Amino acid sequence: MATFYGKAGPIVKYSHASMATPAKGMEILSGTSSPEFAREVARRVGIPFSGPNVYKDSSNETHADMTVSVRGRDVFILQTGYSSSCSSDLIMETLILCYACKTSSARKIIGVIPYLPYSKQCIMKRRGCITAKLLASMLSRAGMCHLVTMDLYHKEVQGFFDFPVDNLRASPFLIQYITDNVPEYKNGVVVARYPGVTRRANAFAERLRLNLAVISGEVKREDGRNSPPPFDSHTPNRTRVTEKEKPPLNVVGDVDGKIALLIDDVIDEVDNVIAAAQCLKDNGAQEIYVIATHAILPDNSPELLEESCIHQVLVTNTIPQDDHSKRCSKLKTIDISVMLAEAIRRIYHGESMSYLFKNIPLED
Repeated sequence: MATFYGKAGPIVKYSHASMATPAKGMEILSGTSSPEFAREVARRVGIPFSGPNVYKDSSNETHADMTVSVRGRDVFILQTGYSSSCSSDLIMETLILCYACKTSSARKIIGVIPYLPYSKQCIMKRRGCITAKLLASMLSRAGMCHLVTMDLYHKEVQGFFDFPVDNLRASPFLIQYITDNVPEYKNGVVVARYPGVTRRANAFAERLRLNLAVISGEVKREDGRNSPPPFDSHTPNRTRVTEKEKPPLNVVGDVDGKIALLIDDVIDEVDNVIAAAQCLKDNGAQEIYVIATHAILPDNSPELLEESCIHQVLVTNTIPQDDHSKRCSKLKTIDISVMLAEAIRRIYHGESMSYLFKNIPLED
Protein backbone atom coordinates (compact mmCIF):
# COMPACT_ATOMS: atom_id res chain seq x y z
CA MET A 1 0.00 0.00 0.00
CA ALA A 2 1.34 3.45 -0.92
CA THR A 3 0.14 6.77 0.55
CA PHE A 4 0.91 10.31 -0.66
CA TYR A 5 0.73 13.18 1.86
CA GLY A 6 -0.11 16.82 1.34
CA LYS A 7 -0.22 19.73 3.75
CA ALA A 8 -3.63 18.63 4.99
CA GLY A 9 -2.65 15.00 5.46
CA PRO A 10 -2.98 11.94 3.23
CA ILE A 11 -4.50 12.79 -0.12
CA VAL A 12 -4.45 9.47 -2.02
CA LYS A 13 -4.03 5.87 -1.05
CA TYR A 14 -3.75 2.86 -3.36
CA SER A 15 -2.12 -0.54 -3.59
CA HIS A 16 0.91 -1.31 -5.77
CA ALA A 17 -1.23 -3.71 -7.80
CA SER A 18 -3.23 -0.78 -9.13
CA MET A 19 -0.11 1.04 -10.37
CA ALA A 20 0.02 -1.03 -13.57
CA THR A 21 -1.44 1.19 -16.27
CA PRO A 22 -4.22 -0.58 -18.17
CA ALA A 23 -4.28 -0.37 -21.95
CA LYS A 24 -6.59 2.28 -23.40
CA GLY A 25 -6.89 0.50 -26.73
CA MET A 26 -4.62 -0.22 -29.65
CA GLU A 27 -3.41 1.57 -32.74
CA ILE A 28 -1.88 0.19 -35.92
CA LEU A 29 0.68 2.44 -37.61
CA SER A 30 2.75 1.72 -40.70
CA GLY A 31 5.60 2.97 -42.79
CA THR A 32 5.68 3.24 -46.55
CA SER A 33 6.82 -0.32 -47.30
CA SER A 34 3.39 -1.92 -47.66
CA PRO A 35 0.39 0.24 -46.66
CA GLU A 36 -2.08 -2.08 -48.39
CA PHE A 37 -0.82 -5.02 -46.34
CA ALA A 38 -1.12 -2.96 -43.15
CA ARG A 39 -4.65 -1.94 -44.13
CA GLU A 40 -5.59 -5.61 -44.59
CA VAL A 41 -4.16 -6.56 -41.20
CA ALA A 42 -6.03 -3.67 -39.55
CA ARG A 43 -9.25 -4.77 -41.25
CA ARG A 44 -8.85 -8.29 -39.89
CA VAL A 45 -8.12 -6.96 -36.41
CA GLY A 46 -11.17 -4.72 -36.66
CA ILE A 47 -9.70 -1.25 -36.11
CA PRO A 48 -9.44 1.73 -38.49
CA PHE A 49 -6.25 2.42 -40.40
CA SER A 50 -5.31 5.93 -41.45
CA GLY A 51 -2.57 5.09 -43.96
CA PRO A 52 1.22 5.48 -43.87
CA ASN A 53 2.32 7.47 -40.83
CA VAL A 54 5.59 8.83 -42.20
CA TYR A 55 6.49 11.24 -44.98
CA LYS A 56 9.54 12.97 -46.45
CA ASP A 57 9.97 16.70 -46.73
CA SER A 58 11.69 18.72 -49.45
CA SER A 59 15.11 18.00 -47.93
CA ASN A 60 14.42 14.23 -48.14
CA GLU A 61 14.25 13.85 -44.37
CA THR A 62 11.76 11.41 -42.82
CA HIS A 63 9.09 12.72 -40.43
CA ALA A 64 6.54 10.92 -38.27
CA ASP A 65 2.91 11.81 -38.97
CA MET A 66 0.94 10.90 -35.84
CA THR A 67 -2.68 11.44 -36.85
CA VAL A 68 -4.08 9.91 -33.64
CA SER A 69 -3.22 10.07 -29.95
CA VAL A 70 -1.27 7.02 -28.72
CA ARG A 71 -1.04 8.01 -25.04
CA GLY A 72 -1.59 4.92 -22.91
CA ARG A 73 -2.26 2.74 -25.95
CA ASP A 74 -0.58 -0.38 -27.33
CA VAL A 75 0.90 0.60 -30.69
CA PHE A 76 1.66 -1.94 -33.40
CA ILE A 77 4.01 -0.67 -36.12
CA LEU A 78 3.74 -2.64 -39.38
CA GLN A 79 6.70 -2.44 -41.69
CA THR A 80 8.44 -4.93 -43.92
CA GLY A 81 12.19 -4.86 -44.40
CA TYR A 82 12.71 -4.63 -48.15
CA SER A 83 12.31 -1.88 -50.69
CA SER A 84 13.44 -1.85 -54.30
CA SER A 85 14.80 1.67 -53.77
CA CYS A 86 16.47 1.62 -50.34
CA SER A 87 15.79 -0.80 -47.48
CA SER A 88 17.73 1.39 -45.05
CA ASP A 89 15.07 4.10 -45.45
CA LEU A 90 12.49 1.64 -44.11
CA ILE A 91 14.62 1.02 -41.04
CA MET A 92 14.86 4.75 -40.41
CA GLU A 93 11.09 5.06 -40.77
CA THR A 94 10.60 2.32 -38.18
CA LEU A 95 13.03 3.92 -35.74
CA ILE A 96 11.39 7.35 -36.09
CA LEU A 97 7.90 5.89 -35.60
CA CYS A 98 9.06 3.97 -32.50
CA TYR A 99 10.65 7.05 -30.98
CA ALA A 100 7.63 9.20 -31.80
CA CYS A 101 5.37 6.73 -29.99
CA LYS A 102 7.79 6.54 -27.07
CA THR A 103 7.85 10.32 -26.60
CA SER A 104 4.05 10.39 -27.01
CA SER A 105 3.63 8.14 -23.94
CA ALA A 106 2.50 4.98 -25.72
CA ARG A 107 2.01 2.11 -23.29
CA LYS A 108 3.70 -0.51 -25.46
CA ILE A 109 5.40 -0.36 -28.86
CA ILE A 110 5.28 -3.63 -30.77
CA GLY A 111 7.02 -3.98 -34.12
CA VAL A 112 5.38 -6.23 -36.70
CA ILE A 113 8.10 -6.77 -39.31
CA PRO A 114 7.34 -9.90 -41.39
CA TYR A 115 10.69 -9.76 -43.20
CA LEU A 116 13.41 -8.55 -40.85
CA PRO A 117 16.14 -6.71 -42.79
CA TYR A 118 19.82 -7.47 -42.22
CA SER A 119 18.93 -10.81 -40.59
CA LYS A 120 21.39 -12.51 -42.95
CA GLN A 121 24.20 -10.44 -41.46
CA CYS A 122 24.21 -12.40 -38.20
CA ILE A 123 27.63 -14.04 -38.62
CA MET A 124 31.01 -12.36 -38.48
CA LYS A 125 32.75 -12.49 -41.86
CA ARG A 126 36.32 -11.31 -42.31
CA ARG A 127 36.60 -7.70 -41.12
CA GLY A 128 32.87 -7.00 -41.19
CA CYS A 129 30.42 -6.78 -38.31
CA ILE A 130 27.25 -8.45 -37.09
CA THR A 131 24.78 -5.89 -38.40
CA ALA A 132 21.73 -7.81 -37.13
CA LYS A 133 22.88 -7.11 -33.56
CA LEU A 134 23.24 -3.40 -34.38
CA LEU A 135 19.68 -3.31 -35.74
CA ALA A 136 18.36 -5.05 -32.62
CA SER A 137 20.07 -2.48 -30.37
CA MET A 138 18.73 0.44 -32.40
CA LEU A 139 15.14 -0.81 -32.25
CA SER A 140 15.42 -1.31 -28.50
CA ARG A 141 16.84 2.17 -27.90
CA ALA A 142 14.11 3.70 -30.08
CA GLY A 143 11.45 2.29 -27.75
CA MET A 144 10.35 -1.04 -29.23
CA CYS A 145 9.49 -3.59 -26.54
CA HIS A 146 8.27 -6.56 -28.59
CA LEU A 147 8.87 -7.85 -32.12
CA VAL A 148 6.71 -10.07 -34.32
CA THR A 149 8.44 -11.41 -37.40
CA MET A 150 8.29 -14.45 -39.66
CA ASP A 151 10.81 -17.14 -40.61
CA LEU A 152 14.06 -15.50 -39.58
CA TYR A 153 17.07 -16.44 -41.68
CA HIS A 154 18.62 -17.87 -38.49
CA LYS A 155 16.52 -18.46 -35.37
CA GLU A 156 19.51 -17.46 -33.24
CA VAL A 157 18.94 -13.83 -34.31
CA GLN A 158 16.28 -13.69 -31.58
CA GLY A 159 19.09 -13.70 -29.02
CA PHE A 160 20.31 -10.30 -30.24
CA PHE A 161 17.18 -8.58 -28.91
CA ASP A 162 16.68 -7.42 -25.33
CA PHE A 163 12.91 -7.92 -25.55
CA PRO A 164 10.55 -10.76 -26.60
CA VAL A 165 10.59 -11.90 -30.23
CA ASP A 166 7.83 -14.03 -31.78
CA ASN A 167 9.23 -15.75 -34.86
CA LEU A 168 6.09 -16.97 -36.64
CA ARG A 169 6.12 -19.67 -39.32
CA ALA A 170 4.61 -19.51 -42.80
CA SER A 171 4.90 -23.26 -43.42
CA PRO A 172 1.24 -24.08 -42.52
CA PHE A 173 0.04 -21.75 -45.30
CA LEU A 174 2.54 -23.13 -47.81
CA ILE A 175 1.74 -26.76 -47.00
CA GLN A 176 -2.01 -26.07 -47.17
CA TYR A 177 -1.57 -24.60 -50.65
CA ILE A 178 0.44 -27.63 -51.80
CA THR A 179 -2.13 -30.15 -50.59
CA ASP A 180 -5.03 -28.16 -52.11
CA ASN A 181 -3.54 -27.02 -55.44
CA VAL A 182 -0.85 -29.51 -56.48
CA PRO A 183 -2.91 -32.48 -57.73
CA GLU A 184 -0.14 -35.10 -57.71
CA TYR A 185 1.91 -33.85 -54.78
CA LYS A 186 1.88 -37.37 -53.26
CA ASN A 187 4.07 -38.41 -56.18
CA GLY A 188 6.57 -35.78 -55.14
CA VAL A 189 9.82 -35.31 -53.30
CA VAL A 190 10.88 -32.42 -51.08
CA VAL A 191 14.25 -31.01 -52.14
CA ALA A 192 16.51 -28.72 -50.10
CA ARG A 193 18.03 -26.12 -52.42
CA TYR A 194 21.31 -26.24 -50.52
CA PRO A 195 22.50 -28.22 -47.48
CA GLY A 196 21.91 -25.29 -45.10
CA VAL A 197 18.14 -25.51 -45.55
CA THR A 198 17.94 -29.29 -45.07
CA ARG A 199 16.33 -29.11 -41.63
CA ARG A 200 13.56 -26.84 -42.93
CA ALA A 201 13.03 -29.09 -45.95
CA ASN A 202 12.87 -32.14 -43.69
CA ALA A 203 10.11 -30.46 -41.65
CA PHE A 204 8.10 -30.06 -44.89
CA ALA A 205 8.81 -33.67 -45.91
CA GLU A 206 7.60 -35.07 -42.58
CA ARG A 207 4.29 -33.20 -42.67
CA LEU A 208 3.69 -33.99 -46.35
CA ARG A 209 4.85 -37.61 -45.82
CA LEU A 210 7.29 -37.39 -48.73
CA ASN A 211 10.90 -38.37 -49.25
CA LEU A 212 13.72 -35.87 -48.93
CA ALA A 213 16.47 -34.98 -51.40
CA VAL A 214 19.27 -32.42 -51.16
CA ILE A 215 21.12 -30.44 -53.80
CA SER A 216 24.82 -30.18 -53.05
CA GLY A 217 27.65 -28.45 -54.83
CA GLU A 218 27.90 -24.90 -56.12
CA VAL A 219 27.16 -23.03 -59.29
CA LYS A 220 30.46 -22.34 -61.04
CA ARG A 221 30.85 -18.69 -61.97
CA GLU A 222 33.71 -16.96 -63.72
CA ASP A 223 33.57 -13.90 -61.50
CA GLY A 224 37.03 -14.10 -59.97
CA ARG A 225 35.78 -14.28 -56.38
CA ASN A 226 37.64 -17.53 -55.68
CA SER A 227 40.60 -17.11 -58.00
CA PRO A 228 44.15 -16.91 -56.55
CA PRO A 229 45.79 -13.48 -56.22
CA PRO A 230 47.97 -12.31 -59.13
CA PHE A 231 51.65 -13.13 -59.05
CA ASP A 232 53.79 -10.36 -57.54
CA SER A 233 57.44 -10.27 -58.67
CA HIS A 234 58.41 -8.23 -55.61
CA THR A 235 57.52 -11.09 -53.27
CA PRO A 236 58.62 -14.20 -55.16
CA ASN A 237 58.75 -16.38 -52.04
CA ARG A 238 55.10 -15.89 -51.19
CA THR A 239 53.11 -19.09 -50.96
CA ARG A 240 50.84 -19.48 -53.95
CA VAL A 241 47.13 -19.98 -53.20
CA THR A 242 45.44 -22.52 -55.40
CA GLU A 243 42.01 -21.84 -56.80
CA LYS A 244 39.13 -23.34 -54.86
CA GLU A 245 37.63 -26.32 -56.64
CA LYS A 246 33.85 -26.09 -56.73
CA PRO A 247 32.02 -29.39 -56.99
CA PRO A 248 29.26 -29.19 -59.60
CA LEU A 249 25.60 -29.23 -58.64
CA ASN A 250 24.21 -32.70 -58.05
CA VAL A 251 21.12 -34.21 -56.46
CA VAL A 252 21.43 -36.52 -53.48
CA GLY A 253 18.22 -38.54 -53.72
CA ASP A 254 15.79 -39.82 -56.35
CA VAL A 255 13.75 -37.22 -58.26
CA ASP A 256 13.25 -39.11 -61.53
CA GLY A 257 9.61 -38.88 -62.68
CA LYS A 258 8.55 -37.02 -59.52
CA ILE A 259 7.21 -33.59 -58.69
CA ALA A 260 10.05 -31.68 -57.03
CA LEU A 261 9.15 -29.28 -54.22
CA LEU A 262 12.26 -27.12 -54.00
CA ILE A 263 12.49 -25.54 -50.54
CA ASP A 264 14.37 -22.28 -49.92
CA ASP A 265 14.29 -19.63 -47.20
CA VAL A 266 14.78 -16.35 -49.08
CA ILE A 267 14.76 -15.99 -52.86
CA ASP A 268 17.23 -13.20 -53.46
CA GLU A 269 19.64 -14.59 -56.08
CA VAL A 270 17.41 -16.28 -58.64
CA ASP A 271 20.41 -17.57 -60.59
CA ASN A 272 21.03 -20.12 -57.84
CA VAL A 273 17.36 -21.14 -57.76
CA ILE A 274 17.17 -21.52 -61.54
CA ALA A 275 20.42 -23.53 -61.59
CA ALA A 276 19.03 -25.85 -58.89
CA ALA A 277 15.77 -26.26 -60.82
CA GLN A 278 17.68 -27.05 -64.01
CA CYS A 279 19.70 -29.65 -62.11
CA LEU A 280 16.46 -31.30 -60.98
CA LYS A 281 15.11 -31.19 -64.53
CA ASP A 282 18.26 -32.83 -65.86
CA ASN A 283 17.81 -35.59 -63.28
CA GLY A 284 14.31 -36.39 -64.51
CA ALA A 285 12.01 -34.26 -62.33
CA GLN A 286 8.54 -34.00 -63.86
CA GLU A 287 7.51 -30.58 -62.46
CA ILE A 288 9.39 -28.17 -60.21
CA TYR A 289 7.76 -25.98 -57.57
CA VAL A 290 9.92 -23.44 -55.75
CA ILE A 291 8.68 -22.74 -52.21
CA ALA A 292 9.96 -19.94 -49.97
CA THR A 293 8.63 -17.55 -47.34
CA HIS A 294 10.34 -14.39 -48.58
CA ALA A 295 10.98 -13.33 -52.18
CA ILE A 296 13.08 -10.24 -52.84
CA LEU A 297 13.41 -10.70 -56.64
CA PRO A 298 15.59 -7.70 -57.55
CA ASP A 299 16.11 -6.25 -61.05
CA ASN A 300 15.00 -8.65 -63.83
CA SER A 301 14.51 -11.66 -61.54
CA PRO A 302 10.78 -12.08 -62.37
CA GLU A 303 11.58 -12.30 -66.10
CA LEU A 304 14.31 -14.88 -65.45
CA LEU A 305 11.89 -17.02 -63.44
CA GLU A 306 9.28 -16.72 -66.20
CA GLU A 307 11.74 -18.05 -68.79
CA SER A 308 13.06 -20.88 -66.59
CA CYS A 309 11.99 -24.51 -66.34
CA ILE A 310 10.25 -23.84 -63.03
CA HIS A 311 6.54 -24.68 -63.05
CA GLN A 312 5.51 -22.37 -60.20
CA VAL A 313 7.09 -20.17 -57.53
CA LEU A 314 5.19 -20.15 -54.24
CA VAL A 315 5.92 -17.31 -51.79
CA THR A 316 4.12 -15.20 -49.18
CA ASN A 317 3.39 -11.48 -49.06
CA THR A 318 5.87 -10.68 -46.28
CA ILE A 319 7.36 -8.56 -49.09
CA PRO A 320 4.94 -6.89 -51.55
CA GLN A 321 4.71 -8.97 -54.74
CA ASP A 322 2.16 -7.03 -56.79
CA ASP A 323 4.67 -5.70 -59.30
CA HIS A 324 6.52 -9.01 -59.49
CA SER A 325 3.31 -10.94 -60.16
CA LYS A 326 2.58 -8.73 -63.19
CA ARG A 327 6.00 -9.58 -64.63
CA CYS A 328 5.97 -13.31 -63.81
CA SER A 329 2.85 -15.43 -64.28
CA LYS A 330 4.51 -18.33 -62.43
CA LEU A 331 4.62 -16.39 -59.17
CA LYS A 332 1.90 -17.31 -56.67
CA THR A 333 1.57 -15.18 -53.53
CA ILE A 334 -0.07 -16.47 -50.35
CA ASP A 335 -1.59 -13.97 -47.93
CA ILE A 336 -0.38 -14.36 -44.33
CA SER A 337 -2.13 -11.26 -42.94
CA VAL A 338 -4.57 -13.47 -41.01
CA MET A 339 -1.72 -14.91 -38.91
CA LEU A 340 -0.27 -11.49 -38.13
CA ALA A 341 -3.72 -10.17 -37.23
CA GLU A 342 -4.23 -13.08 -34.84
CA ALA A 343 -0.78 -12.48 -33.33
CA ILE A 344 -1.67 -8.82 -32.74
CA ARG A 345 -4.97 -9.76 -31.12
CA ARG A 346 -3.32 -12.29 -28.80
CA ILE A 347 -0.53 -9.94 -27.76
CA TYR A 348 -2.98 -7.13 -27.01
CA HIS A 349 -5.23 -9.37 -24.88
CA GLY A 350 -2.29 -11.10 -23.18
CA GLU A 351 -3.15 -14.53 -24.59
CA SER A 352 -0.73 -17.35 -25.31
CA MET A 353 0.97 -17.43 -28.70
CA SER A 354 1.46 -21.21 -28.63
CA TYR A 355 -1.63 -21.80 -30.79
CA LEU A 356 0.14 -20.14 -33.72
CA PHE A 357 2.92 -22.74 -33.43
CA LYS A 358 0.60 -25.74 -33.25
CA ASN A 359 1.84 -28.83 -35.13
CA ILE A 360 5.03 -27.06 -36.21
CA PRO A 361 8.19 -29.15 -35.56
CA LEU A 362 11.26 -27.62 -33.96
CA GLU A 363 13.23 -28.04 -37.21
CA ASP A 364 10.97 -25.59 -39.06
